[in-house]
Amino acid sequence: MKMNLPDLKIGPVHVGFPVVQAALSGYSDWPMRVIARRLGASYTICEVLLDKFVVQVSGGRKAGRFIRVDEDDHPCGAQLMGALPEDFAAAAPKLVEAGFDVVDLNFGCPVKKVLGRCRGGFLLTQPKTALEIVARVRDVLPPEVPLTVKMRRGMDDRPQSRDDFYTILDGAFDLGVAAICVHGRTVRQRYEGRGSWEFLKEVKQHAGEKIILGSGDLFTAEDCLNMIRQTAVDGVTAARGAIGNPWIFQQARQLAAGEEPHVPDLKEQREVIAEHFRLCEQIYGPVRSCRHMRKFGIKYSQLHPESERVRTAFVMVSDYRQLPAVLDKWYGTD
Repeated sequence: MKMNLPDLKIGPVHVGFPVVQAALSGYSDWPMRVIARRLGASYTICEVLLDKFVVQVSGGRKAGRFIRVDEDDHPCGAQLMGALPEDFAAAAPKLVEAGFDVVDLNFGCPVKKVLGRCRGGFLLTQPKTALEIVARVRDVLPPEVPLTVKMRRGMDDRPQSRDDFYTILDGAFDLGVAAICVHGRTVRQRYEGRGSWEFLKEVKQHAGEKIILGSGDLFTAEDCLNMIRQTAVDGVTAARGAIGNPWIFQQARQLAAGEEPHVPDLKEQREVIAEHFRLCEQIYGPVRSCRHMRKFGIKYSQLHPESERVRTAFVMVSDYRQLPAVLDKWYGTD
């Protein structure tokens, strides 16, 4: 599957290899982003942040858990979610002050409680409000900081949803958005069924030279390269496929170079899981990091040949001192 892939650029920000880590609510915090970058992710986006939270939390340990950028964490983006244009505009500059290179707007989240509060994917039904958000945020950001948007292909499959999608897409680019990431499912689909890669191909043809990123159903390195090849999008954002499998970025690079993708043995998996836990302890403390790592351990277990038994072992962890024992038992030997 060797592919000569041009480097991805988002406005003035040089990303490089066009397989990047998406924003993942509850997952893509600083530790996950660090691990992903060390294993080949050229760009990462932190978990979605509520605009009012960003405005209210200015410092301290709580801010450090959610709004953290280190020297080796560039380029990185921060994703904002909200309902009101003025709240988006108040939050965006604070993300730049925190050190993020790109600000991303979430117009795609399909979670029921998010939609009920007129956030995320709900904004796809409100083109006027969505574009006012884009305009206000673009106005308050420094010129050198790119603004991007995450969208689904509409609220549902009605013609009106399609019209609203293209109104927002075209309007956002006209207002100065540097790139738009499109997920191939509708909001109503949530995570069910397959996303439409044909729709992504259509969007890229419509957008021409403007930067379009693809999202949805990217669970392997092969999936990532296939989406680029089949749809001609400029890059892809690995989301659920990157949870517990940060090697997907390294493998995509190897596959694009015509090499056999490296499959991590149990020793390598253990080292990465242990390092992930160590990074979590830095920002959450041992007790909180135990609960946090339990959900990651469940995902990491999918790569283990005894996946069901290892998954159960991670589920049973109730104290941070138990995690090393799980690693010793299940990752001690290949």
